[in-house]
Amino acid sequence: MSRITVFGGSGFLGRAIVRRLVEGGAEVRVAVRHPERAAFVTESGAVEAVRADVWDEASVGPALAGADAVVNTVGHYVERGGASFEAVHGRGALHVARAAAAAGIGRLVHISGIGADEGSESSYVRARAIGERLVREAFPQAVILRPSVMFGPDDAFFNQLAAIARVTPILPLFGSGDVRLQPAYVGDVAEAVARALETEAATGNTYELGGPRSYSYKVLLQLLLEQLGRRRLLLPVPYRAWEFLAALMAPLPKRPISRDQVVLMKQDNVVGPGALGFADLGIAPHSVEEILPSYLGIEPGPP
Repeated sequence: MSRITVFGGSGFLGRAIVRRLVEGGAEVRVAVRHPERAAFVTESGAVEAVRADVWDEASVGPALAGADAVVNTVGHYVERGGASFEAVHGRGALHVARAAAAAGIGRLVHISGIGADEGSESSYVRARAIGERLVREAFPQAVILRPSVMFGPDDAFFNQLAAIARVTPILPLFGSGDVRLQPAYVGDVAEAVARALETEAATGNTYELGGPRSYSYKVLLQLLLEQLGRRRLLLPVPYRAWEFLAALMAPLPKRPISRDQVVLMKQDNVVGPGALGFADLGIAPHSVEEILPSYLGIEPGPP
């Protein structure tokens, strides 16, 4: 795959994918709503930024001109204005898959998430599952990757928790903190994208991408505090309290917690029994303990 279009290539995962593909010798086109904001990913001469909005099907086709393969990593966790989950993860995914099929492109990798389920009470999870179905209908040979929560430098998971831990003596838990997560290193997910594009046997498969270990939410916070060199009280907070807080903040344009995020933290986010995963793509994933110290090492200051 020498010419690859990456939708959402300026995001957290998108940037890692672009770096990996360029390192592999590919010419990459980053298709984003605001190309001027993607300047930092175009420093290499092998990367071009173009305007494309997955909601606007007419803008998707031109972004695929001359491409051998396409990666769709567009997604978000909070609905704002017209950017609903269904619009982005459902119709947006369909627009990319349909345009790729019409252009005769050979490979499509679609990024979804572990737990995608059309029967979920979470509109986010439902939209992810609807997107998968629409992609399969439009482009049956697509490879679908379902990562667990991703981590790495500039992530929105550990970095946000670290920011809270630096300024408050208490870290709230979702319930008792027993929900289990299987964090995936963003670099490993980017490698999985590259392998999915290169491996003929991956065609039409769905892979669930979780790291080598699953952890309770409470244990992940303990690992974080250990790296920060901080001691904090981990306070259990009932889900009803989180739901009330999410409802209270719903009108805010930039709310720190949403109903869908609370729903997500009620259920384990781990690789399902018998699912294809990193190993089936020849990847030995990195653990949280291996990577976290590289960007959240012990800091000076009072514990």
